[in-house]
Amino acid sequence: MRLLLGLAKTIDALSEGVGRVIAWLTLLVALLSAGNALMRYGFSYSSNAYLEAQWYLFSLIFLLGGAYALKKNAHVRIDLIYGRLSPRARAWIDLLGTLLFLLPMALGVLYLAWPWAMNSLAIRETSPDVGGLPRWPIKLALLLGFALLALQGLSELIKRMAFLAGVYALPEEKGRGVE
Repeated sequence: MRLLLGLAKTIDALSEGVGRVIAWLTLLVALLSAGNALMRYGFSYSSNAYLEAQWYLFSLIFLLGGAYALKKNAHVRIDLIYGRLSPRARAWIDLLGTLLFLLPMALGVLYLAWPWAMNSLAIRETSPDVGGLPRWPIKLALLLGFALLALQGLSELIKRMAFLAGVYALPEEKGRGVE
């Protein structure tokens, strides 16, 4: 179990690092959006490349942010019942949800998107819009985002199994028993 918890810690560190990059991307997309608006309305200048860059950065924030949100337990869930359950029941729900839904979905998206992204890379796909950006990098980012999500799902699975075995305290459960 110690080896698996070490793997989970490594995955968590990766997600934290990606989270820091996302914070800077968020600032960058805000500045780019403001710059686009200023150029369009202040100087009557518009560029498809700037607009697509804004979309790509926004997409990266969400694609790469999924794993970070999962690690921070900041994803959307219905806490009406979940919050009233015992820590062990919550751990079981998280474990089963990860095994039955999260990992199959993330791996399924990777399986289905792989040929699509690889074809885009092979033909060096670009935007159909005049002055647009290459499309293949954002399609590869889709693969990266779901790979990171699957990895973080594995980390959460390991931590829930360790918690249920009594050898790990989940951050939200610290001080409630198992340390």
